[in-house]
Amino acid sequence: QVQLVESGGGLVQPGGSLRLSCAASGSAFGLYVMNWYRQAPGKQRELVAAITNSGSTALADSVKGRFTISRDDAKNTVYLQMNSLKPEDTAVYYCNARAGLMEHWGKGTLVTVSS
Repeated sequence: QVQLVESGGGLVQPGGSLRLSCAASGSAFGLYVMNWYRQAPGKQRELVAAITNSGSTALADSVKGRFTISRDDAKNTVYLQMNSLKPEDTAVYYCNARAGLMEHWGKGTLVTVSS
């Protein structure tokens, strides 16, 4: 069983930066595709960034050039570096781990971008 715990959220002004972390417990972290999703108030959850177990990454168009996803398999951790934040980035950010039919979610961390 994999447990995911997000951290690093908070209040930031527009144009600022935050780095989210997702620490995974359990074994076989390196087998999982790791994803960051977000859900803004009144909106559906959307995929923001993904990184495969070989390090290939994908980003939503809305965050390309501003966000970076990375992973450290030695630390069982995935990161989301968020720069040039905008008010529309305000959401609860969730960490997701997926491998075949197995899927795990964290409880989320709130990011608020406001002046």
